[in-house]
Amino acid sequence: MTIEPEFFEARDGVRLAWRATGEGAPIILLHGLFSNAEVNWIKFGTAARVAAEGYCVIMPDLRVHGASDAPHEEEFYPPDVLVHDLEDLVAHLGLGGFDLGGFSLGARTSARAVVAGMRPRRLILGGMGLAGLAGWQRRGRFFKRVIAEYESAKRGDDTWLSIQFMKTMKVDRIAAGHLLDSFTDTTPEMLAALTMPTLVVCGEQDQDNGSAEELVAALPDARLATIPGTHMSSVTEAELGEAISAFLTA
Repeated sequence: MTIEPEFFEARDGVRLAWRATGEGAPIILLHGLFSNAEVNWIKFGTAARVAAEGYCVIMPDLRVHGASDAPHEEEFYPPDVLVHDLEDLVAHLGLGGFDLGGFSLGARTSARAVVAGMRPRRLILGGMGLAGLAGWQRRGRFFKRVIAEYESAKRGDDTWLSIQFMKTMKVDRIAAGHLLDSFTDTTPEMLAALTMPTLVVCGEQDQDNGSAEELVAALPDARLATIPGTHMSSVTEAELGEAISAFLTA
C-alpha cells in the first residue's frame, strides 16, 4: 500500500508531511528516530490493521525525516520542537478528540506533548521504557556518536546498525544533530500528567529505552503488551498492530 503525502507548514514555516489511511475516529501515530511514517506504520501493515477497526490513522513524517523538510539552521530546533509540530498538525487538521501514540522517538514526543498540555483520549507508547523518557541524555549521547561515526564505524561497532539504517533512510546528518539537541527529559514526576489510559507496547528483546515494566509502574493508568522482536525488528511484527487494535477496542 502506497499513501501519497500531504503537506502543511509548521509555525516557523517549515514544510512537514503527513499521510492518512482509513475512515473514522482519528488516531495520530508518530514514527521513531531516523525512520518515517511509511516504514514505521504502513510498510508492515500496522496502519492498515488499526484502520480496519474504524480509525483514520494519521501519520506525520517528523521534522528531518521522510518527506518533511530538514533545515540546517539551529533556529529551527528549539526545545521540544517536535511537540510544537504535533500541536500544529492537530490545529491544521482541526482535530477535537483523538488518540495519540508513537514508537521510540514518537513515544517520547507523545509523552512530551501530554506533559505540555495535550489531552488525547488514549495514549500508546511503543518501544519505550522509563529510562528512555527520564534519562534521555545517555541515549542522546549514543545517537550523537552515530552521527560522529557515520563515515568511520566498522561492522560490529555498537553504532553500526543505526548508521546503516540512517544511510538507508537518507537522513540529513546536520539537521539530525540539531534535532537531537532539541530533546528534553521527562522526569518520573512529570509522568503524573499522563492520566489517560495508556498502552506500553514493547518487543520482548527490546531494552534500548530501559524497562517497559518500570514505565508501566510509573504511569497512573497503563498496561503492558509484550510483542516479539528487538527495538529494530518489533515494528515489523504483525503483533504491533494487533496490540494497538486490541487496546483501542477494549
